[in-house]
Amino acid sequence: MNPQRLPAWNRPVLQSVVTAVGESSHVATDPAAVERVAAWMAYEPFAPPVGGPEAPFDWGDAPEGVIDAVMLKACLDFAFTDFATGIKFETEYLGRTWSDSEAMYGCLHRAWTAGVPILDGDYLAGVGVEALDRMFTGSIPMPMLEERAAILNDVGEALVDRYQGRFHRFVQGCAPAMYAGGEGLLERLVTEFPRFDDHSDYHDRTVVFHKLAQLALWSLHLSVGPVGGVVIRDLDGMTAFADYVVPLALQLMEILEYTDALERRIASGDLLPRDSDEEIEIRAHSLYATALLTEAINRRRGPERALIIPQVDYRLWSTYHTAPRPHHLTRTIMY
Repeated sequence: MNPQRLPAWNRPVLQSVVTAVGESSHVATDPAAVERVAAWMAYEPFAPPVGGPEAPFDWGDAPEGVIDAVMLKACLDFAFTDFATGIKFETEYLGRTWSDSEAMYGCLHRAWTAGVPILDGDYLAGVGVEALDRMFTGSIPMPMLEERAAILNDVGEALVDRYQGRFHRFVQGCAPAMYAGGEGLLERLVTEFPRFDDHSDYHDRTVVFHKLAQLALWSLHLSVGPVGGVVIRDLDGMTAFADYVVPLALQLMEILEYTDALERRIASGDLLPRDSDEEIEIRAHSLYATALLTEAINRRRGPERALIIPQVDYRLWSTYHTAPRPHHLTRTIMY
C-alpha cells in the first residue's frame, strides 16, 4: 500500500462512496483544483487532532457529563436552515451570537444550566415539541421540531432500556475505535441507535455516509480524550462529515463542479429530495474530494506534519458555515 494513501480509503464509508463518484452525472471533482488548493492550504496552521473542548460550553468536570452532552448534540446536529427562506438558526448566548450547529448546542447548554435534565434518558424519552420549541429560541423557529422530538424519544427509550439512561454508559461499553470487529463505537452506534444509520441507495448499491456518527466520535475524542475519556484509536480511518457546508466550500474553491441545472436548482432554493442522485452525488463527492485534498496537503507537509481528514473538514466548515451563498438543501435528519 502507498504510505501516503490514507487508511480511510480501506474503510466502509469511502469504499462505498467511490462507486457513486464513478457513476456521477450531476457532480464532478476536479483533481487539478485539488492540487491548486493544496499548494497553498498545506502551509496554513491546522488545529491538532487532540486537545481542547470541541465547543466553548462548560458541562462540568466529569468526563461522563461531557460524553452525554456531546452525544446528545450529535443526535440533533441537523437542519439549521429554514427550508423556505434559507435563513440560518442563530441564538444569543454568553454575550455573543452563535450560528447553526453551535447555536443549537448553546441552547442545550442554556437549558441544562437552567436545570432541565436534558442528559437523562427518562427526560428525552418523554420530551415533546412544545418543550423543544421553548428550548431552541433564536432567529427562526428551529426546523423539524417534530422529527427532533421523535429522535430524542427513541434515543431516550433505548438509553433507559439498556444503559441506565445515560449515553456515557453506552460509550464506555464499546471498544475505543470506530471499527473493532463489530464492537467499535461507530459499528455499534449505527446498529443500536437507528438515527445514526446514515446511508443511501444509489444505482442498486448502498452508499454509506455516517455523518453524525463519525462527527460524534470526533467530538468525543477532542472534548474528553485529553481528560482521560474517549480516545478513538483509528481516527485515520475517519472521513469528512457529509453535510451542507463542506460541499459549498469545495465548490467555492472550484474543486467540486455542478451541472448548470443543479446550480440553478440550488440557487433558486429548490429542495433536493433525500436519496436523489443529485443529493447523493453532492455528499459522495464531498467525502471523496476532501480525502484527495488531505492527501495532496500531506504530500507537501511531510509525514511529521501530516493531517487526518477531519482536520481538513473543520478548516472548510469553520471558514464557510456562515457564508451567505446558497447551498443545497434536503429535508433529512441525517445532516
